[in-house]
Amino acid sequence: MNKVASQLQQNWHNYLLDEQPEQIPEVRQSIIDWLLGPDQTRWETMTPQQMAISKQGMNYRYHILKKRYLAQPPTIAYRNLINRLGSLMVLRNKIRTWISLSRDRQRAVTDVLQEIIQELLNSDRYLQGQIVWISQCTSDERLRNSLLLTTVEEYCLRPIRNQPLLVYRFVNYLRRSSRGGMTQVPQQQMVHLISEEISPDEAENPISLLDSQAVAEYEKNQQWEEQQLMRQKVKEEFDGYLASKLGQEAVEWLHLYLQGRSQEAIAKQLNLPIKQVYRLREKVCYHAIQVFSLKENPELVANWLQISAKEHNLGLTPIQWQSLWQELNSHQKDIIEGIKDNQSLEDIAKSLNLKKTQVLNQWRTVYLKAQSLRGR
Repeated sequence: MNKVASQLQQNWHNYLLDEQPEQIPEVRQSIIDWLLGPDQTRWETMTPQQMAISKQGMNYRYHILKKRYLAQPPTIAYRNLINRLGSLMVLRNKIRTWISLSRDRQRAVTDVLQEIIQELLNSDRYLQGQIVWISQCTSDERLRNSLLLTTVEEYCLRPIRNQPLLVYRFVNYLRRSSRGGMTQVPQQQMVHLISEEISPDEAENPISLLDSQAVAEYEKNQQWEEQQLMRQKVKEEFDGYLASKLGQEAVEWLHLYLQGRSQEAIAKQLNLPIKQVYRLREKVCYHAIQVFSLKENPELVANWLQISAKEHNLGLTPIQWQSLWQELNSHQKDIIEGIKDNQSLEDIAKSLNLKKTQVLNQWRTVYLKAQSLRGR
């Protein structure tokens, strides 16, 4: 075992000895092996930043294990997993919508959720690899069950484009389980499609003839085009803002920076001292975050980055949003609720009996806290 992994082993051994004194040594060691992972040589090659992220991930997984699954009977542990994943509002709404439009309206959210989880366990390569690794960590069936449920929860809640991974697995599940479109067209006859839906029987729900995967691909392309147009609009607006506030050098710095140039290369291109280029970078970053995205054109930037308060919960995952909400004071919560209700900062200031500058300062604090959470 390498030096870094040995140190981590010892640290976790001491921690679990205080945290879980009632557990036998074999159980504590199995938990440590599971947390470190099968490839323990990777710890030697990690950068300090990667090491910090990995340690945070270990703490997060152990917190899940301790809170919902460790030492719990299998039925209760499984119920805890279903309740946790079922509490995801965005997923629950999608499942309910699908059920309401499906042929079997008697199904419950938990039924569909269990099918998705079972499909993941049967086909997902990462989870299958984790099942093998857990079996190598311990022969205790109850502990294996706890470690597997913890792994499933952590994996399903991983944020992908500001949504839990489980949401995308649900979309894939729908594509595989949905009916296909028309696959055989009669020869020498005209087909007149008068509706995108047909009803095989008066008592049955209508079936869509549209190819759901083709529609999804089309919508995806449309979203990409809208993102590119919005990106260009933001860039043009910010170019004009920088030119008026900092001069043309700042605009040229931004263009070179967006091309991936280093500060040294930018200094050489602009024929400026390196210290002046670094100061220019600080000024551009300050105006981008503190002024342009908060005062000048906040909606444009927020919608482009998908971090608006109304539609994207500031770009946070459900867990991050809950963490942020708990940190906010009453005024900050009122401001967010006002923004979600399409109120302007002036209207929010009047309703709270505050000055606009006070509301703006509170909003800036919320914005920067959200940015910090996204960065983690």
